[in-house]
Amino acid sequence: MSTMNYRHGYHAGNFADVVKHAVLARVLTYMKQKPRSFRVVDTHAGAGRYDLAGPEAGKTGEWQDGIGRIFDVDLPPSVAELLAPYLDAVRATNESGKLQIYPGSSLIARHIMRPEDVLVANELNTSEFERLKRELGRAKNTAVLNIDAWHAVKSLLPPKERRAVVLIDPPFEEKSEFADLVVAVGEAMARFPTGVYLIWYPLKDEAAANQFVAQATARPGLEFLDVRLAVCAPFPGLGLTAAGLLVLNPPYRLRDELEIMLPVLRDRMAEGRGSAFDLRDVV
Repeated sequence: MSTMNYRHGYHAGNFADVVKHAVLARVLTYMKQKPRSFRVVDTHAGAGRYDLAGPEAGKTGEWQDGIGRIFDVDLPPSVAELLAPYLDAVRATNESGKLQIYPGSSLIARHIMRPEDVLVANELNTSEFERLKRELGRAKNTAVLNIDAWHAVKSLLPPKERRAVVLIDPPFEEKSEFADLVVAVGEAMARFPTGVYLIWYPLKDEAAANQFVAQATARPGLEFLDVRLAVCAPFPGLGLTAAGLLVLNPPYRLRDELEIMLPVLRDRMAEGRGSAFDLRDVV
């Protein structure tokens, strides 16, 4: 699988990023509750940060209906508290207080993690990797890699800390992406079955997505949480309207937290009829 043509900058800060990064922030907050250090492995890290007025994000404007509807707005206190780690990371990249830059998953993770926790950010695309290296190259306990994502999954697990969050966020440019994901998840779980895995996927073909989730969670006794959000009903030419995040070995509080957050995120980012969220822990 190659990410050579993909540019996440076009989609940075959209509704799918908001959900993915809000969940990542909650998981990392949970991981910090124990004193022992942990590792984050980001297999498709992208460029690190994205200029929302730049040629990519500025062209699509997807962020305006994502982070643009969440950042610096009044939220119910319970939701504001849960989103605080995520939104604080976004604010940290916007020192002026105005939303101009959106941080990628690795920058969000590094902001939330403790100095002793280890971040491994991997990106195959050469130009994206160079940007990522400039962002994170001097950060403590941080490695920036330029290898194939599926090789990274195999070569970086298990981590020596024996505690880790693995974020797998493929571009879904290839028809085989779901099948590749099933293989990668199986190999990762065989090497490191106790890790927390966050696996992003688009919801363009619900049958294919359901099959992926069923195959990826077939391991006996595996606990998981399948998080889905749609901003509207599918409509030809509208692009991505729904996305999912499969969490393997989720923190035990995560479902309760998402039941508080997701209704507000759904309502804030809704684009019309059909906006909805779903939480599943059984296939």
